[in-house]
Amino acid sequence: MLRMRPGILVVDDHAGFRTAVRSMLEAAQFTVVGEAADAAEALRAVDELRPGLVLLDVHLPDGDGFELSQVLALRAAPPVVVLTSSRPISDLKRRVADCPVAGFLAKEALSGPALRSLVG
Repeated sequence: MLRMRPGILVVDDHAGFRTAVRSMLEAAQFTVVGEAADAAEALRAVDELRPGLVLLDVHLPDGDGFELSQVLALRAAPPVVVLTSSRPISDLKRRVADCPVAGFLAKEALSGPALRSLVG
């Protein structure tokens, strides 16, 4: 079980997805501290909000979630990162395994219990 600071940052370029995930996670008793639409916003939000967990889409308009997870891992107090995508893990398995992340959840499988099973 991972120990992390409270609060989740949701990073995805689709506003509707961010809104739906925020609602779903808050209903599951998680605290969502912010949202970001791209890698640049995500970096600013991590510095400002200091979330314990970043739910990070692997495909962003200005970058790659895999590369961003590497950058976040170098922070003095890095957040736990869970990657997400509409593509199945079978397409991304090798890249996920090579990243400093807690795991991967397909967008259609994302739920409070699924996230809790990865991060406690």
